[in-house]
Amino acid sequence: MADFDTKRIRAGYNSADHNYAVNVPIYQTASFDLGSVDRALSLWAMEEAAGIYTRVGNPTVSVLEERIAALDGAHGAVALASGMAAISYTILALTEGGGNIVAPHSLYGGSEDSFSHFFPRFGSSIKFVKDRFDVKSYEAEIDEKTRGIYIETISNPNAELYDIKALADLAHSHGIPLIVDNTVATPFLLNPIEHGVDIVVYSATKAIGGHGNTIAGLVVESGKFNYSKEKFPQFYEKSYKIRNKKGEARSPADIDPAAPLLIHLRAFYLEFIGAALSPFDAFLILQGLDTISERVAKQTANAKKIVSYLEGKKEVAWVKHPEAKDSKFKALAQKYFPKGTGGILSFGFAGNHDQLQKFIGHLKYFSYHVNIGDVRSLIVNSPKTTHAELDGEHLKAAGIEENTVRISAGLESADDLLADLEEAFEYAFRQ
Repeated sequence: MADFDTKRIRAGYNSADHNYAVNVPIYQTASFDLGSVDRALSLWAMEEAAGIYTRVGNPTVSVLEERIAALDGAHGAVALASGMAAISYTILALTEGGGNIVAPHSLYGGSEDSFSHFFPRFGSSIKFVKDRFDVKSYEAEIDEKTRGIYIETISNPNAELYDIKALADLAHSHGIPLIVDNTVATPFLLNPIEHGVDIVVYSATKAIGGHGNTIAGLVVESGKFNYSKEKFPQFYEKSYKIRNKKGEARSPADIDPAAPLLIHLRAFYLEFIGAALSPFDAFLILQGLDTISERVAKQTANAKKIVSYLEGKKEVAWVKHPEAKDSKFKALAQKYFPKGTGGILSFGFAGNHDQLQKFIGHLKYFSYHVNIGDVRSLIVNSPKTTHAELDGEHLKAAGIEENTVRISAGLESADDLLADLEEAFEYAFRQ
C-alpha cells in the first residue's frame, strides 16, 4: 500500500480515465449526458458511479473524495461546499427524530453557537460535558437518545488535545459513533480512524486546501461502525427515491451497509439541501493537497518556534499549545501526534485594548483575518472575532480568556516572523 505522500498526489485518479490529463480536469458542467435509457436506470440505482447532475456528484469532486478517503484509510467521503455544511449535515443526519450529541465546550465558535442555539431548532440537542478532559464526564451525559460524541482533535483556538482512543471506546460501548473535526491536525498529522474514530469532518478551507482561496468541507466515514436499527432507524428506512433497477425501494444501509451515513447525505441532504462543492473549488483543494505534507510540517515547526519566543516575553501572560513548557497535553501529543501538533496556538496579551490594537496594527507578516491553516501567518483576537458569537458564559466554559490572541503559523521565515512580533510588542508597549 502506498505511503501518505504518494496518496496525497495520486490517490483516486487514473489519467487514462480522463483523456490522459496530468492534472485532474475541471468538469465544469451542470449535468451529464445519460447515454441511454438502460444506463440512466443504472445511474439512478447507484450501480454505476458516474455523473448525473453536479449537485450530487461530479468527476472532479469525486477524485477529491476518493483522495481524502485514501489518506484517512476510510471507506468513503462526501465533499461539501463548506466545513460548516460538513458539520451540520453530519449532526443533523445522525440526530434525526430528536437525538442528542455529547460534546465539549472547546469548539470553533461557529460550531459552539450552532450546537447551542441553531441545531435545537431542528430537534437536535447538544449535551455539553462538565469536564472535557475526563472521559467519565462524557459518559455521564450519554442517555438513550445520544447519537454520538463529537470533539475536535486539536481544538481552536487553544490547541487542546483529548484522549481519542478512550473516547472511541466509550462511544462504542454505548453503540454510538465518535465524530471528530480533524481540521487543524489534517490527515498529515493524525489519522483519527486508526484510533477508533468513526466519522471525520474537515473544513478543507483550512490547511487541506492551504492557500486561503477556497471554501470546502468533507465528511469521511470509516466503514467500521455498526449503526443499530434502534438508534439509527433513518439509515434503514426504505425510500423509493433510492430504488433499485427493479423499482424496489431501498434504504441507505441496503445500498452500502458499511457507510449508510454517506449514502444518506448524498441521496437526501445533498439532493434536497444542496451544499454542493463546485468542480472548480474541488480542483483548487486538490492542488493544495499536493503540498500538504511540506506545508503543515513547516507550519508546525514555525509554531513551535513562536511558542518558545512568546514564553520569554513579559508582554505575554500565558501561552497555550502542546509544545508550551507548562502544557498538560505533552503525553497526549506524544501518543497521537508524533509529527507535531500543528500551527495553531494562542497567548494572553498582557496589555490593554489600545496596546493590542497597536500591536496587531503594527505587524507586517501576520495577516489580521479569521482563517487558519493558510500559507500566510495569521493573527486574531479570538473573543472578538472567531468566537464573537459566544457570550461570556460560553467563552469561560471553552477556556477562552478575554485577552486571548490566536496565531496560525504560515510558511514565512521563522526569523522574520519572530522579528515582526518583537517590533510589534516594542511599539505597542513603548512608553
